[in-house]
Amino acid sequence: MSLSKIWLSSPHMGGNELTYIHEAFESNWVAPLGPNVNGFENDLEQYVGQDSKIAAISAGTAALHLGLILLGVQAGDEVICQSFTFSASANPIVYLGATPIFVDSERSTWNICPLALEQAIVDRIQKGKKPKAIIAVHLYGMPFMIEEVCAVAAKYNIPILEDSAEALGSSYKGQKCGTFGDIGVLSFNGNKIITTSGGGALVTKSISLKEKAVFLATQARDHAPHYQHSEIGYNYRMSNISAGIGRGQMEVLDAHVNLRRNMHEFYYTQLSKISGIQFLKEPNSHYFSNHWLTAIVIDPILTGGKTTEMLRLLFEQHNIESRPLWKPMHLQPVFAQYPYYGECVAETLFDHGLCLPSGSNLTDADRQRIERVLVDFFKQ
Repeated sequence: MSLSKIWLSSPHMGGNELTYIHEAFESNWVAPLGPNVNGFENDLEQYVGQDSKIAAISAGTAALHLGLILLGVQAGDEVICQSFTFSASANPIVYLGATPIFVDSERSTWNICPLALEQAIVDRIQKGKKPKAIIAVHLYGMPFMIEEVCAVAAKYNIPILEDSAEALGSSYKGQKCGTFGDIGVLSFNGNKIITTSGGGALVTKSISLKEKAVFLATQARDHAPHYQHSEIGYNYRMSNISAGIGRGQMEVLDAHVNLRRNMHEFYYTQLSKISGIQFLKEPNSHYFSNHWLTAIVIDPILTGGKTTEMLRLLFEQHNIESRPLWKPMHLQPVFAQYPYYGECVAETLFDHGLCLPSGSNLTDADRQRIERVLVDFFKQ
């Protein structure tokens, strides 16, 4: 009998999602507005704190797109973006006809390097094009170097679009990720720490920015009895049904964070004493990661020739999903022509890194299967 699939990060329902969905059906609120949308936004605002104002959107990518628009990015502008990330961080720059400027990572959090960031800003200014915004990402739930990156942004008066798609529940010095930038973005895709099936949110510091985001997300319809449009709008609002899933998921968010962190500890116990294994882990006590995905780097020189690809393939043989780290954007064919600043930190991480199964719904039996593969691999 074949073994069931162990996924990298699958949806994990809490139980009350159906209650909110049934309420939506019974009240006929199935459109991109309704009590669940308002309730989900309120739940998120209470959770992230900092008097944040949140608009529920159809996807994290859509929220990034709207965030750039709200920051005034237009065709011909330049936007700095962390290279070591998922393509959704960079794609909205191109949607607007702007130019992405990619920046390398640093070695402690694997996120945007403050030194390379400043190098890029200075060089772009010298070339006559001051960047319009900075997209910094909390990769795999690990907060980026908040103080250092924000200091560079403030020095040159460039706003930060904070990509917290993978970092709901993570924090720095007790403050939740998504609230440090001028605008923040969350994601509730099916593989995230909580899900609305598909969905995202835009985090702002003012009610006027939230209202502008909602206006743009609902086709930018002017206040008139007829359909009148003075701006280009988008069909980006979250549905009341999806928001109902989100309301149920918010009830188990902290539990899911703890379960993900426990999975990280499981792997750390298994692998930390093996020569040549490096974990993505908090640099110090100021950082709190949700450990959305546990990620490792394997040095084949120190492991006797064992590589992450060999481990990935062995997992695959046992019907266990793992995944290479993100391929940097500056190495992607679609972005190869754009400027890049930094060294080769992101490239090295991609070459030798692997994301391990990290779902909050993994069972003891799943962990036993994973452990057997790890033991077999490193004993060979």
